[in-house]
Amino acid sequence: MDASKLRSGDKDRDGHLKAADFLDVENHPTITFTGDQVEVLGANDFIVTGDLTIRGVTRQVPLHVRCLGEWDTPWWEDGEDKGPKRRAGFVGTTTINGHDFGISRDGELTNGGSVVGSKVEITVDAEAILED
Repeated sequence: MDASKLRSGDKDRDGHLKAADFLDVENHPTITFTGDQVEVLGANDFIVTGDLTIRGVTRQVPLHVRCLGEWDTPWWEDGEDKGPKRRAGFVGTTTINGHDFGISRDGELTNGGSVVGSKVEITVDAEAILED
């Protein structure tokens, strides 16, 4: 994933997340996940375990994946109808400890707690296109 395209829902926060004290996008422009183990939980649910790399730090994490289904969609190239293409949708989720990847922006609030928690929830929406 291109870390510069990360979106949190708040433009100012997005800019700060890309800064050196968080993702350090200038020095670490990509976030990668390479899954090498798949556990089938059901017809549409899986756990894919693999290596997640953020800020140049790699840790093994489980990614909970749900297949959302398959469908045909129109496909046009250079103004020409190339017929429908088969697509499949997936959503994957995991939770990591940001400190494990060198993301630490600690600071105590006056009434207790911290400025930024260490728990990071990650959601990946993906769509695959079947190639002929």
